[in-house]
Amino acid sequence: MSDEVVQEFYSIGDVCQLTDLKPHVLRYWESQFRFLNPAKNRSGNRVYQRREVELIQLVKHLLYTEKYTIDGARQKVDEHRKGGAIKVAAREALAVETLAELARELEQLSAILDGSAPVPRPDNAEVTGK
Repeated sequence: MSDEVVQEFYSIGDVCQLTDLKPHVLRYWESQFRFLNPAKNRSGNRVYQRREVELIQLVKHLLYTEKYTIDGARQKVDEHRKGGAIKVAAREALAVETLAELARELEQLSAILDGSAPVPRPDNAEVTGK
């Protein structure tokens, strides 16, 4: 059994970090996609559930990778929801995005190893350990 804790709720900052999106993009998407409606805590801050993060990943994939318009992405998500395959579609989109990110990182590493790209230098905090 894994000791890794599965987080159920995420702040907008957490979601931005997980999805590589800016907060204003998430807020805009909330106005465009009815199903993106995070709860708010007592302080009025957005609190996203894991399934909403998965849907955000799916929307990001449809808009940025598949090049759908907002209306097209909304229709595609509705199709998945009506067909009962929204979770599968969201997980597939996450897998595609993860593989693309790994491919980019491997290209960068390959360029460093063959000498066509400089080796990244750690900042002072990492060098001094402070």
